[in-house]
Amino acid sequence: MTENPFPGMNPYLEDPRLWSGVHHRFITYLADELNISLPQGYAADIDERVYVERADTARVIYPDVTISRPVGSPSTPPAAQTVALADPPVKVELHPYPVREPFIQIYAIRKGKRELVTVIELLSPANKTPGAQGRELYLQKQRDLIRSTTHLMEIDLLHEGEHTVLVPRGLLVGREWDYVVCLHKAGWEGGNAWVWLASLRERLPRVSVPLSEGDADVVIDLQEILNRVYREGRYWALVDYTAEPPVPLRDEDKEWVRQILQQKGMG
Repeated sequence: MTENPFPGMNPYLEDPRLWSGVHHRFITYLADELNISLPQGYAADIDERVYVERADTARVIYPDVTISRPVGSPSTPPAAQTVALADPPVKVELHPYPVREPFIQIYAIRKGKRELVTVIELLSPANKTPGAQGRELYLQKQRDLIRSTTHLMEIDLLHEGEHTVLVPRGLLVGREWDYVVCLHKAGWEGGNAWVWLASLRERLPRVSVPLSEGDADVVIDLQEILNRVYREGRYWALVDYTAEPPVPLRDEDKEWVRQILQQKGMG
């Protein structure tokens, strides 16, 4: 089956081993859809944040690990044979990993000049990991944008990690949810925002992307974007559906996932 088997987000795509590709495709296809829908005088472009993550956050970014030669020689000089020696250790070198996080910038084009009006971010695991450089850089950008004349839309499709979007988790009450889209419009007070919430069992929302004052918002269907990522990225071939979901789920959601896959003949 080449179509996403789930009605909404596919939890298997949250696997850190797959997420970089999912992230890049999602941003690319979202920008494509925006450029189809944007009115004359606007354009969506892709930029990226590039940084080198520290080795102590390797669990989120999968740095290159080189296992080199054992330290010391396997042969022991005769004179040292009566001395207690430690077993030779293995030297492990952790190489800092360059991280690239794409995001979308929507520009208004006026008389050959472009003005940034909206930024759209899809959160990555590093953005949600305490102490990671990616998180510090992201939160600084978030602070800068909410004080600027630019709209900020944040899309979080990851179960794991610290809550990161502008609106605190404690205010997102009243229903169960797994994924959130948060929109802060330019000129709003710091804590004001719109949110769209979705559970694992629901389709991802259609969201309103704001433009310059006086121009109507553009509506984008995030579920259609995700389904295209799954289909064109051939994740139906890359995902092992016989394995447990790679993210922590409630027991009832685990059972629901199992039933969906069984119904589709994929479990």
